[in-house]
Formats: sequence, structure tokens, C-alpha cells
Amino acid sequence: IDWMMKLPEEHDLRFRHTVATMEEELSVRYLTSIERLAIEEGMKQGMQQGIRQGVQQGVQQGVRQGEARLLGKLLERRFGELPPSVIERLASATEAQIEAWADAVLRSQTLEQVFDGTERH
Repeated sequence: IDWMMKLPEEHDLRFRHTVATMEEELSVRYLTSIERLAIEEGMKQGMQQGIRQGVQQGVQQGVRQGEARLLGKLLERRFGELPPSVIERLASATEAQIEAWADAVLRSQTLEQVFDGTERH
């Protein structure tokens, strides 16, 4: 309404009083059309950003899981059946840990050396 027409002062005061009364009675704040549009736009942008981040995190997690599975197969081929503790470590490993352990697979004499970083060169 403010953008469409300028109310005379007494009508403007009455309008503001009526809006304030309605806000109080309904426990809701009056939003102008501009505020509603801004909120809608913010929500759309937030959802789009959330989707992008979710996809990116999903891809990263999928890659990390794939790397962990591959490392598990390499460890199994080299050292035999893996104990549950190693399988759990692989499942919860960071990308940096997986890379370090993968680098250590061929140089390590034992499974323990892969994970404790004492591989022999």
C-alpha cells in the first residue's frame, strides 16, 4: 500500500494502528509484498545452495567410500582376510588417511605397518 498511494496522515496512523493490532491479536508480523518476495527468494537460494552442497558432499563421500573399498581389496590380497577393526578404520577414514595407507601398502611387510606408518623401505 505504501508504494501504491500516499495516505493522508490520519488514515496512515489508523492503518498502522490497525496493522499493529492485527499483528498482536494474530501473533504474526505483517509482511509487505517486498518482504515476502525477499523471503521467498532467500528460501529458493538457500535450497539451491543446500542441494549443491548435498550433491558435492555425496560425491565426495562416494569417492572416499570407493577408495576405501579398493584399499580394502588391496590389503586383503596382500595380507589375507581383514579383521573387523581394519574394516571399521577403512569405513571411517578420511581421504588423507586412505591416501597414506594406500601409499604404504606395497612397502609394508605387515598389515600393522600399513596403519602405524612404520613401513620398511
